[in-house]
Amino acid sequence: MANDTAAVEQLQNTYTSTRQEIGKVIVGQEEIVEQLFIALLARGHCMLVGVPGLAKTLLIRTLAESLDLSFSRIQFTPDLMPSDITGTEVIEENKTTGEKEFRFVKGPIFANIVLADEINRTPPKTQAALLESMQEHRVTAAGHTYHLPEPFFVLATQNPIEQEGTYPLPEAQLDRFMFNLWVDYPSFDEEIEIVKRTTAGDGPSPSPILDAEALLDAQKLIRRVPVPDNVVQYAVQLVTITRAGRNGVPEFVNDLLSYGAGPRASQYLILGAKTRAILCGRFTPEIDDVRAVALPVLRHRIVTNFNAEAENVTSGEIVERLLKEARS
Repeated sequence: MANDTAAVEQLQNTYTSTRQEIGKVIVGQEEIVEQLFIALLARGHCMLVGVPGLAKTLLIRTLAESLDLSFSRIQFTPDLMPSDITGTEVIEENKTTGEKEFRFVKGPIFANIVLADEINRTPPKTQAALLESMQEHRVTAAGHTYHLPEPFFVLATQNPIEQEGTYPLPEAQLDRFMFNLWVDYPSFDEEIEIVKRTTAGDGPSPSPILDAEALLDAQKLIRRVPVPDNVVQYAVQLVTITRAGRNGVPEFVNDLLSYGAGPRASQYLILGAKTRAILCGRFTPEIDDVRAVALPVLRHRIVTNFNAEAENVTSGEIVERLLKEARS
């Protein structure tokens, strides 16, 4: 326990230092940075949604640099093939024997942090290759299995306004992402600071704070955090009332939702709450920690119906109403 106490304090200090390093490059977006860090420590993947020009790619690259992890960017396009992500086998001549043999050339998926840029621009077959790697943390090619480096973290970006020529991810595939984060426009003062920084020559670069081994230790620490029963019950209750047609479900859920969230949502609510508690210097999560991560966990796991579309009600607004329904 004493070792864990020291580890929590050290992780807190590391998190503060990492935030400062990211702040050298990124103006604002404090909540997004916190949620990215929570997902990273909870071994979850993230989907970032936002209009072009909001520094989503820069934020992810800066996070990788501040964590001293290998980084790879995949620009998704309609002609991208699964082998362009996972890797491909090539024929080479063995210089010793002169015989031809196959050699697997690893693709860009073999990195600690993988940026899947505009993931909805590529067909489902290629999306599936990435999502399989996310789930299994490995790639299978020609009967051989290749394990991906740990820690392994996929950050996908999606543009919400350009729908022509896109292939939206099905709900089952969206469920692989722990968080769905909406990157918003900066405030007036933040935008002034952004313009000043980006029009005055080369800006500062972040210094690496946390390496892969330390991050893996931190992920194990999060798993050891105890959770009170009432916090688990609250998380499960919050997820259960998203499921239309069940007893005790609020009437607006039956009116506005086709499908609710599955058990993976409950798991991620607890993992997110545990991580948030540790980053705040507490040794066990509270219900408020569950509520703090509920929106990014649930937003992409509930499926609205025609009534919601007709009334222009978003999944995020439904989650906010659910939080009012679920009493602690």
